[in-house]
Amino acid sequence: MTAYDDHDAYDAYDAYDEAGDPREPATEHGMTRRQLMRHAGWFGGAVVLTVAGGEVISQIAGSQSSAAENATGATGAAGAANAAAAGSGTLRFVQISDSHIGFQGPANTDVAGSFTEAVNQVNSLGFRPDFVMHSGDLTHLSTAGQFDQVKHMMSGLKTDRVFTVPGEHDSVGDAGRAYRRTFGAGTLGDGWYSFDTHGVHFIALVNTLSLEKLGHLGNAQIDFVRKDLAGLSSDTPVVVFSHIPLFAMYPKWGWSTDDALKVIALLRRFSSVTCLNGHVHQLFTKTEGNITFHSATTTAYPLPKPGRAPAPTPQVVPARQLKAALGIRSVGYRQGDRELAVKDERLA
Repeated sequence: MTAYDDHDAYDAYDAYDEAGDPREPATEHGMTRRQLMRHAGWFGGAVVLTVAGGEVISQIAGSQSSAAENATGATGAAGAANAAAAGSGTLRFVQISDSHIGFQGPANTDVAGSFTEAVNQVNSLGFRPDFVMHSGDLTHLSTAGQFDQVKHMMSGLKTDRVFTVPGEHDSVGDAGRAYRRTFGAGTLGDGWYSFDTHGVHFIALVNTLSLEKLGHLGNAQIDFVRKDLAGLSSDTPVVVFSHIPLFAMYPKWGWSTDDALKVIALLRRFSSVTCLNGHVHQLFTKTEGNITFHSATTTAYPLPKPGRAPAPTPQVVPARQLKAALGIRSVGYRQGDRELAVKDERLA
């Protein structure tokens, strides 16, 4: 996968037209990897990312080659992801994001219905996830009724544990107090925490409370990360959850975190780091050295491509296309692997 070194990942977005970057080789689907991620991301296609021979390989899930690999057990991106899901001692978890329970508008007149479909899809994956992470904007207006509703809906997930991080819509007018009353048990500070399972260390961060324009972590939370990581060996795989991206995806719209570089510096010594976020309602992947960032799609409504609208407001698409813009993410990891296998799926 191409490593993006720019600090504003989308400032150069319009510099490349559909011909793509001539420095990037075309995939088997006739697109560069940059275009593959863009096209799959904007329209909700399922993308499998895995490592083979030290290279991150992109594959459109559901394509003929993917189906063949699933049937034959061949290697490659889809085959590796399936192997991760089937292997003994394998970690398997699911990320859902931006359900916006309580939203009312033409972009999705039934967000509860689409979130129910997402829950049903998680329960139909063919394996029981070790946990499910909701990466924020569980609600739209932070009301007690909305928090009760989304908590009840997530109780239907067939998994042993459900984790959350808050989005900015989960702290409307109360600095996140209602969110923490519902989901904050056992957390520290404004709701951050960490845990370990299957040889992987997970950190859940809160970057949605002290907002000016960008996300913000604050010194107390950065100190927590520093102390949390201090005792880990550098070969421990680390996964970091946040709502707003920890990389500069599109700062003009607030799609970045102003003090994230302090946390990124603490993560540099680890051989494998994966950062998973929500907020942007679309798929995007960026790799910087040992750190890979994955932005997730939504179960509620699409947002425009960065810079392609005056503001990131809910987009109305034809009803038959809405599900193609919504989805869930499953992640697999086998102990000893260098990277996590990530598969994004549109709502069925």
